[in-house]
Amino acid sequence: MQIDINCDLGEGVNIDDCARDAVLMGFISRCNIACGGHAGDDTTMALTVENALKQQIAIGAHPGYPDRDNFGRKSLTLPESVLLQSIAKQIESLYDITARANADLSHVKLHGALYNDAEGDPKLAHAIVALFHKRFPQLTVLGLANAAMEKAARDLGQPFLREGFMDRRYLNDHQLAPRSQAGAVIDDFVLCRQQTMCLIKGETFSSIEGKPLAFTVDSICLHSDNPQALHIASRLQQALHEADIRICA
Repeated sequence: MQIDINCDLGEGVNIDDCARDAVLMGFISRCNIACGGHAGDDTTMALTVENALKQQIAIGAHPGYPDRDNFGRKSLTLPESVLLQSIAKQIESLYDITARANADLSHVKLHGALYNDAEGDPKLAHAIVALFHKRFPQLTVLGLANAAMEKAARDLGQPFLREGFMDRRYLNDHQLAPRSQAGAVIDDFVLCRQQTMCLIKGETFSSIEGKPLAFTVDSICLHSDNPQALHIASRLQQALHEADIRICA
């Protein structure tokens, strides 16, 4: 068996932050690089691409609401055309950097509040995937399993990877529990490992409200801003190895 492990990176502000990200890259197979909306600039993007090439992991764009003050975690009311223009500009910024580094941009994953808003709003999801289909048809969309972006990608014929989360609780409807809800973020390794194995094998695990859930995913996300991220990543790699599960994009 094999599983893709993805991580949102390039969200820091300096070389030291990029160096910490580079350590995490040894335990994942795919990185989603902040590209100027909620975080990231030309320097962090270039360093993150360089480190990803060294580690031979897949490189993707991680656009979010253009709101650095709130780290893209607050929903913004923007005209659709303005939002789509911002998303396209962010992806193009990373495209320019990957081109200069002779690197391939393989996928795109929305960030934070934009991710949640699109997954809960079929109209918004369709508009964003339509943008990808028109401007970036070669990019695979990485999005929440069983939600609006997956349906929009299928309707429009855009490649899609079903994403699950090892360190976040789910609501009964398969949406992610909001970070403001107690217990929404999992920082205990045993619980992360348990949820990861269930997502890989399609076995039952509990929502934050106690409902049994069971589905499979193509990629599992580890959040780099989890205080226990490196600890979880290193121990998870060992646990997967012991279970004969290979980490592979």
